[in-house]
Amino acid sequence: MTDGLQDMRTRQALPEALRVLAAHYPRDAWDKQQPLGQLTRFWLDRHLMFRKLLGQLGSEAQALADDTAQAAAFRQRLPRMGGFLVQNLHGHHQVEDHHYFPLLKGYDERLVRGFELLDLDHHALDEALAGFVSSAQALLGDLQTQAEAGRAEALPTSLAHYQATVASLQTWIERHLFDEEELVVPILLRYGEPAM
Repeated sequence: MTDGLQDMRTRQALPEALRVLAAHYPRDAWDKQQPLGQLTRFWLDRHLMFRKLLGQLGSEAQALADDTAQAAAFRQRLPRMGGFLVQNLHGHHQVEDHHYFPLLKGYDERLVRGFELLDLDHHALDEALAGFVSSAQALLGDLQTQAEAGRAEALPTSLAHYQATVASLQTWIERHLFDEEELVVPILLRYGEPAM
């Protein structure tokens, strides 16, 4: 917790003080009350992509745990999928932090603390992504060593650590994305999309 803002790793929901617009623009009514703009749709689609990628990373790890014959394919897919996730999340957060959020802060001063909360989330996610990269590299290294030694039928102990890392990352990113959407989409619905 920093300055009264709760970390996404322990937060259950946005604080009520930051849900003042969300109460008027509930999630299940988005796009029903008024059409979502192109920028909002694109941004939500990126969030959906991150959710799907994390689900796929978890599924692929479980498939490896269930069938060690998947190791060669897993070694090929993980760097591509994991790298895509990390690179795109970092880029997404940079655009938000340096372009969109500074503009949106000026729309409603009651929600400025919400953007401070999201900034804290982004810093925590940087650390979590570094942990993901480290656990993925350790697992890939162990799988490569096993393949070279002809012991690919045994699961490396680094797989359990990697699976736990992916599960935590998935939980934290879901919390962050959900809260970010609850803060940002109502602002865009109330005040309109910024001109970019």
